[in-house]
Amino acid sequence: MHHSRLAGFIIDCQDTPPDDAAAFWSRALGMASEGDDGHGYAVLDASARDLHIEVQRVSHASRIHLDIETDDQPAEVARLERLGARQVAKGPRWVVMEAPTGQRFCVINARRPLAGAPGTNVWP
Repeated sequence: MHHSRLAGFIIDCQDTPPDDAAAFWSRALGMASEGDDGHGYAVLDASARDLHIEVQRVSHASRIHLDIETDDQPAEVARLERLGARQVAKGPRWVVMEAPTGQRFCVINARRPLAGAPGTNVWP
């Protein structure tokens, strides 16, 4: 048995420094920017919504992708593959996947325990 839930959204901004992009998105979404975290992301304060929202600089076209967090990444990736998703790439704490409909998303390791957290699904 494992848990997963929607963690939040990543706003990919082509060739734009995270703080510059976050200046727009923080005002647009009404969330304070916590600034560049030193790893190429600017975190927006979405804690009131129990979400994690980051702005990052990328070399590909700008887009928004979602993150699914889990306490058992291999099990969640396998579950999503059974639903028709496919792995595209792997990072140190995430797996980039593509839905059968073409959208990319990441399966990430949970930042905190998920059992009992709001919006958490339990999978056999």
